[in-house]
Amino acid sequence: MKTFPALEQMRAHIPDIRTRRGSLLVGLYVLTGLPLTTLVFIFLDARWPEWTLAAQVAIIAAGFVWMARFFWQRQAFKQKWGELAYRNAVGLYAVPGLTMILAAVAHIAYLPGPDIPFNWWTPGLVTLGWYFSYVGFVLWLRAIFTFGFDNLAMLYVYFPDEGRMVDSAIYGVLRHPVYAGVIRLGLGFGLLNGNWFALAFGLFMPLGLTIWLRLVEEKELLERFGAGYADYRKRVPAFWPRPRDWGRFWRFLISGK
Repeated sequence: MKTFPALEQMRAHIPDIRTRRGSLLVGLYVLTGLPLTTLVFIFLDARWPEWTLAAQVAIIAAGFVWMARFFWQRQAFKQKWGELAYRNAVGLYAVPGLTMILAAVAHIAYLPGPDIPFNWWTPGLVTLGWYFSYVGFVLWLRAIFTFGFDNLAMLYVYFPDEGRMVDSAIYGVLRHPVYAGVIRLGLGFGLLNGNWFALAFGLFMPLGLTIWLRLVEEKELLERFGAGYADYRKRVPAFWPRPRDWGRFWRFLISGK
């Protein structure tokens, strides 16, 4: 059975998952946030449907700000908790922030709003919706297995010496294939939902993720890799492959290589 690369590194720094009982408790903690945030969305949609887009923006923004504290509080956590700094930061900031973001992306599929008028273009929008949803899901899944769970969980932020360089052709095509998959999923959900609010938020997602990368994640990468990463950022787009790289992009989707 295929497993995430470098999972042992995660176990080394999160003592809770070294036992079966601890892994179960951590899993329950991780999985609880998504349905709870989803229930919040359902309640807000039913109670104040006219404010649903504002609630969507507010919750996903709160998720990113909360996740950013995983980076911003690093030195304070290291001084206070030592080797447990990463474990505590993941539990306090990364997991809750990520669940808010994922719930908000899923909410695009059922977000209420004014319908896009049914017309000759409707079958084309639906087809595009299924296309982006399928490609986004496959890209997201392929990237997660390629990237490795340690990198996905940002272990390198607290333990830079243990960071791994991932050797995959996709990183010559896209800088952030996981986010690229999420963007396509959001756009696909918006098109399939068929209302202006959902579509508007799906179209907004690349801008929101670009702001996150510039202010938080890529700032960290520039500090680690300097001019090398700055040059890489100029050469390789973040989310959408250049036309000359479409063949490599589809090869990754089909084969994972």
